Amino acid sequence: MNGDGLYVYAVVREGTALPDGAGGVGDPPATLRTVGAGKVAAVVSNAPARLRARRRDLLAHQDLLMGLAERGPVLPMRFGMVAPDEDALLAQLTAAETSHLATLKNLDGHVEVNVKALPAPDSLARVVIEDATVRRLRDEARRRPGYEASVRLGEAVASALARRASEAGREVLRELAPLARAAATGPDVQGCAINTSFLVPRTHSDRFRRTTERLAEARRSHVDIRFAGPLPCYSFVGDSGVPSRPTAVAGG
Repeated sequence: MNGDGLYVYAVVREGTALPDGAGGVGDPPATLRTVGAGKVAAVVSNAPARLRARRRDLLAHQDLLMGLAERGPVLPMRFGMVAPDEDALLAQLTAAETSHLATLKNLDGHVEVNVKALPAPDSLARVVIEDATVRRLRDEARRRPGYEASVRLGEAVASALARRASEAGREVLRELAPLARAAATGPDVQGCAINTSFLVPRTHSDRFRRTTERLAEARRSHVDIRFAGPLPCYSFVGDSGVPSRPTAVAGG
């Protein structure tokens, strides 16, 4: 091992095979291996001297996680997780073995599907027709044009669009919920009214996608529904990190 620590991709059950031909982050791609403790193991590689969030590394990280998921449940790590050394990693795996096994059991046979709700494009005309406040501020701006009137109108339009998207998005989420085992609210995303991830049985992921597409089409005048998945189950692992030192990750 070099002096830059161990880059940690995931925790899996001991004995889980690595995907054929998979490589890790870095250029050239780092060689993958497992570090086991009891009934769990971490998938690792030597960490690059300068870890950067380059597209090829982000894809290598996610492709490996999806390949591992074909072989069993995966507790995925976020991009950039580095353990200072193998001893620290083994200590964490040993201390958290029971928790990790419970998480892996919970995720077994499932994938994550993310659903975002954004204001519908080209819906301004409908908002003006339906929202009395927007109509009033538009008329005021026409009678007395100026910076403040334009700002008030712009804020009202943005608020109305977000409210319509949120209401329609919540309707979609209510209909999707019975198709999933669990749901988790994601972080705020600029311009996004709703950001929710679902824990979906892998065997039902196609049905979930088709249902999402149908619901999105039925409400496209109010909301733009965006669907991403299947994904590694990042949103359903709880506080399951590994000991790490601060790692500077830059875009590139």
